[in-house]
Amino acid sequence: MSSIRQGDKRFRILRAAVKVFAKNGFHNSRISEIAREAEVASGTIYLYFRNKDDILINVFEESLDDIIRDMEKELGATDDPRLRVKLFIRRHLKLMKEHRELAEVLQVELRQSYKFMKEYEPKHWIKYLNIIARIFKEGQEKGLFREDLSLGVTKRALFGALDEIALHWVLTKKDEKYLDAAAEQLARMVLEGVATRNGSS
Repeated sequence: MSSIRQGDKRFRILRAAVKVFAKNGFHNSRISEIAREAEVASGTIYLYFRNKDDILINVFEESLDDIIRDMEKELGATDDPRLRVKLFIRRHLKLMKEHRELAEVLQVELRQSYKFMKEYEPKHWIKYLNIIARIFKEGQEKGLFREDLSLGVTKRALFGALDEIALHWVLTKKDEKYLDAAAEQLARMVLEGVATRNGSS
């Protein structure tokens, strides 16, 4: 959540919420605990957020904004779609590794919010998925990836694999080497599956 000034109360509340949600779980967390962690009065939180679900959704939006910005910068290092697939996979899992508490909130606690699962319009998530689709479209245009790939299926399949790997890592508390190995194996599987005969890496 680097897009918000470090001293901003809103930033402090969101950062505190990540710590509290990761420690106690979303349903077991209280606004008063978040306020205490953020070193603000409980009433101050309601100046910025409507309720606990609203805090969780804003954690997701602010975090994904930063992830998208970071990912675009990472992918700008090359114009090779094959390398971009590898970079996307590695960077996604590296971000989870670098921010474990946030990973726990995004992978586990976000699913506990009825409001998020049923009512939230995931514009940021769609934007993230479309980065994946763009990589594969570029690969198709360059003759590196199969023309019969459905971009809609492919982007969701890759994100789903990353999501499951990150969730397994969080739940089983495996060490960080698991994510590094998983990134390399997933990249090989994906690239072998989408490559044309001439585009094999």
